[in-house]
Amino acid sequence: MLVSVGRAPNGGKIGADKAGVSVTDRGFIPVDRQMRSNVPHIFAIGDLVGNPMLAHKATHEGKLAAEVIAGEKKEWVARVIPSVAYTDPEIAWVGVTENEAKEKDLKVGVGKFPWAASGRAIGLGRTEGFTKLIFDEATHRIVGAGIVGPHAGDLIAEAALAIEMGCEAADIGHTIHPHPTLSESVAMAAEVYEGTITDLYVPKKK
Repeated sequence: MLVSVGRAPNGGKIGADKAGVSVTDRGFIPVDRQMRSNVPHIFAIGDLVGNPMLAHKATHEGKLAAEVIAGEKKEWVARVIPSVAYTDPEIAWVGVTENEAKEKDLKVGVGKFPWAASGRAIGLGRTEGFTKLIFDEATHRIVGAGIVGPHAGDLIAEAALAIEMGCEAADIGHTIHPHPTLSESVAMAAEVYEGTITDLYVPKKK
């Protein structure tokens, strides 16, 4: 059984309005790309400024706000934010899903590598996982990823970086990954999409 009580912003309960800070009806504090509120010298970060409510997002925002306060010319530029469900097996995802791509009329292709074909996963006795990468069919650039299995939360970082850098499937597949590791599954998923993988039989694309 999974039970979650959820979270709610408390912007309306901290007296922010008394300092002239705008607060939405739901309790969020709107900020710009430098984490500034409508009052220039007051900054806000984390769950208070909106979804996703994730610790690593808040940490990034806090660092950004501190740099701006220190006089750095920085702003929020992250394309994607990875998420992890710390279950067993772990589930991690980043970027768009296939359903979201369909809603956006984005034609995508998928490369999915089953961990049953991973030497490291076999050695660990954890072959139930998989690594799935989602690519824009027009550009072959990665736009999303989903990983299920032990340490999925660690592995998803490579996919997040690839999306940020605008990597194509070939870029990922041509990057040499250490063997035998779970990280190889990322490159192999890209090879599945490209049709160049030798570790699996993949029917040719029609």
